[in-house]
Amino acid sequence: MTKNADPGIQQLHRLVAAANRIVFFGGAGVSTESGIPDFRSANGLYSREYRRNLSPEEILSHSFLERDPETFFDFYREKLIHPEARPNAAHRALTQLERDGKLLGVITQNIDGLDEMSGTRQVAELHGTTMRNYCVDCGRTYTREFVARTTGVPRCKACGGLVRPDVVLYEEALDEQVLDRAVSWLQAADLLIVAGTSLRVYPAAGLIRFYRGTNLVLINKDATPADASATLVLHEAVGTVLGGLIAAD
Repeated sequence: MTKNADPGIQQLHRLVAAANRIVFFGGAGVSTESGIPDFRSANGLYSREYRRNLSPEEILSHSFLERDPETFFDFYREKLIHPEARPNAAHRALTQLERDGKLLGVITQNIDGLDEMSGTRQVAELHGTTMRNYCVDCGRTYTREFVARTTGVPRCKACGGLVRPDVVLYEEALDEQVLDRAVSWLQAADLLIVAGTSLRVYPAAGLIRFYRGTNLVLINKDATPADASATLVLHEAVGTVLGGLIAAD
């Protein structure tokens, strides 16, 4: 890091250097630099309607999957599966922090699997992942590639049941074991970095109240409801900011 670096970036480096139990809480803005569109920005996935004037929120619901699985999977393959995406500088920085023994875990709202692809081991996927799919009848598991290659409704090779993604749809509850894991990390952390999220989507956004530490860093292009209580706020691209942690080594 150069002497002329932005004061906010310098402060982030000092906070990271002093911490031993960092927890990272990330949203869609972490993956936009990997080419995956976010959800709630002006040009995000939720800013437009789909076929027959259907909203993404309606399609990505449990009841819609049951009612019209063909449209659900057409939308899912087109909008939510991104096999070309690769981890960006933010993912790589988190992986390095974990290898250095400074990162307790990553809590992510994303379903793209890029944290694991980068090599990070401790990841709590609040909304599940497109990388895992399963038969609703017999439980047999399938890869993302299996679903991507199918047309219409993907069916289990063993029993013919519907194969669905292991993601949390609207009208479905978050996994209690994943939540417990995330809460335990937050309660043990001495630095919480929240990035790429509006902190307006509940219940996930409410998890940061379990953080008991002193220093909270927020990295997001737009303001969030938690900005006023943060130690440091950086309205920058997440990969640019966190990538500097690697470059400084």
